[in-house]
Amino acid sequence: MSQFTEVIPRRGTRSVKWDMAEELYQDKDVLPMWVADMDFKTPQAVTEALQERVSHGIFGYTVADHLFRDYIVSWLERRHDWKVDGDWISYSPGVIPSLHMIIQALTEKADAILIQTPVYPPFYSVVNEHERTLVKNQLKLENDQYRIDFEDFEQKIIEHEVKVFILCNPHNPVGRVWTKEELMKMGDICVKHNVKIIADEIHADLVFKPNKHIPIASLSEEMKKMTITCLSPTKTFNLAGLQVSYLVTPDKSLREPVMNQFKQQGIHMLNTLGITALEAAYKDGDDWLEELLDTLEAHRDYVTERFEKETKSIRILPAEGTYLLWMDCRKLGFTQAELKKFMQKNAKVGLNDGASFGEEGNGFMRLNIAAPKDLIVEGTNRIINAVKEIE
Repeated sequence: MSQFTEVIPRRGTRSVKWDMAEELYQDKDVLPMWVADMDFKTPQAVTEALQERVSHGIFGYTVADHLFRDYIVSWLERRHDWKVDGDWISYSPGVIPSLHMIIQALTEKADAILIQTPVYPPFYSVVNEHERTLVKNQLKLENDQYRIDFEDFEQKIIEHEVKVFILCNPHNPVGRVWTKEELMKMGDICVKHNVKIIADEIHADLVFKPNKHIPIASLSEEMKKMTITCLSPTKTFNLAGLQVSYLVTPDKSLREPVMNQFKQQGIHMLNTLGITALEAAYKDGDDWLEELLDTLEAHRDYVTERFEKETKSIRILPAEGTYLLWMDCRKLGFTQAELKKFMQKNAKVGLNDGASFGEEGNGFMRLNIAAPKDLIVEGTNRIINAVKEIE
């Protein structure tokens, strides 16, 4: 049996995805296909490394030393053709905490921060919770693909005197992997208007061929100096519960205030098992990742084809990266509240509400395909059968 076909029970493990589903959807029979973690075991190399570390039995303060850092440097060069200096790297328990720290370190109250909507919900909260001004550059859906409105992008930056742009690449939830040309155009506008870039690239490793993830900080000397890139192995290797991530900040004038912000909050080190897991994943995880990508691509194609052939009311937008599919349900004619209720009560599938990604997500739902094929088939069947009853 393939490591990606085994259905592993997760209820009773304090899993957010599974153990909170009944409370969230008020139905124990709802199949959870929502929160962005995978129903696959992490690579055996990671499990073995963790078991060996646990067997040692002592979990004192643990340093992320130069060898640990070197595994990150090697991974970025090997997987993304990005040569980084080890001194550019700093650590965090997660990308979301990093966003909060960066916003506090580099901006003041009322400063304008630009995001591209619809987008991952915490992008809104990291702006609003710190009393910054939220500015939206709405992505344009044209011929089933989201595109950037560059004219609006620059106009909003000028009009609101934007200080920071938060980039999501690959984009969650729409699944775009921004091209070199798109990144260059956004980056050049930011350079022109002295807008700092926070690049959330946590899905960087999860890209389908022929698309290629390009770190925006790698494109020019100017972009390198004004970008902080947030990365982590947690999405790639299903390690979110171990809370380990890192920032790549080439420019010292950006790196130092952010690191000081972490220190002011008492965040000085990573947890022991997170360090162990990252090292093992980046050292020995390449083959596992390649098989994962093949599996996810097959799941994407399966779900897309099923909906295309069997229903006229739901369309899966093309996904270039991530394991999250953006479902266009507008032809069902429901309000967003009715759409949520339909998926929950009629289809009995737990999805992410499109409206949680911004008002631009009305009429959409997000579907997680990082699960064994049997679960993907079951979830697809449930939705299609429910839709057929009302078409």
